[in-house]
Amino acid sequence: MISTTGLVKEYAGTAALDGVSLTVPTGSVFGLVGPNGAGKTTLLSILAGLRSPTSGSVAIDAPPSAIAVLPDAPRFDPWLTGREVVGLAARLAAPGREGGGVDRSLGEAGLTEAADRRVGGYSRGMLQRLGIAATVVSDPAVMLLDEPASALDPVGRREVLDLVRRARGKATVVFSSHILADVQEVCDHLAILHEGTLLFQGEAADLLAGRAEPIYLVRIRSGRPAAAAALARRPWVTEVVEAGDRDLRIRVATVEDAERGLVAALAEAGAAVISIQPQAPTLEDVFLEVTS
Repeated sequence: MISTTGLVKEYAGTAALDGVSLTVPTGSVFGLVGPNGAGKTTLLSILAGLRSPTSGSVAIDAPPSAIAVLPDAPRFDPWLTGREVVGLAARLAAPGREGGGVDRSLGEAGLTEAADRRVGGYSRGMLQRLGIAATVVSDPAVMLLDEPASALDPVGRREVLDLVRRARGKATVVFSSHILADVQEVCDHLAILHEGTLLFQGEAADLLAGRAEPIYLVRIRSGRPAAAAALARRPWVTEVVEAGDRDLRIRVATVEDAERGLVAALAEAGAAVISIQPQAPTLEDVFLEVTS
């Protein structure tokens, strides 16, 4: 388990973290989300032991040798090959035990063919993959990943998410990401940081179930502008967004409001409605609501 108590980090009198008390369950995939400047990277660097907090405490139920860290922009000596980088990481973490883990990790990161090239010729995405390979090679008990998919193409991003998913139950994974769909897909627990303050922590399912306003997708054959205007005037409608050529995405205060007034408002506007469907809230919906 990872826990922090009253964690504060100040830079020149400005708090990057302000009293963050966090609990990360053992074996979980824990997502850190928040806007730029929220304190995600600062928190990860303190968990990794790379920075000291101004006050507060950190407890990690694993020895330092079992903790692996991936920064958001990993850098390596350019004269080394990819295989040498991962081999060095394996020897530092577990001397004498690297065995076949180097080849396995390079393969999982999609770098088998580039393994014997010098990393000075790697692209930004390849360096990100190399950082991932160096992180997982020692089978760490704790992985701290800062934006692990930020520089990757869609294929690489999918491979990283699959790797994180496979780690659930075997390691405790904490990762930050600005791609909220990725966090929603793989995380069972998450925390929302905003201006250094912890706004939410807990199970992702609880956050999605309990916080976002109901959303409905209305498909309209004709009369969409009039329907949008009519709905925007209703006090129980909090947002109306045109989507595609025929749809309206409508956020309402409560399900009861929608059941009571949505059909009537559309009929009053003279809209030819094809369908009305409730939509499951996304993490982005909840994130925008919580941080607004």
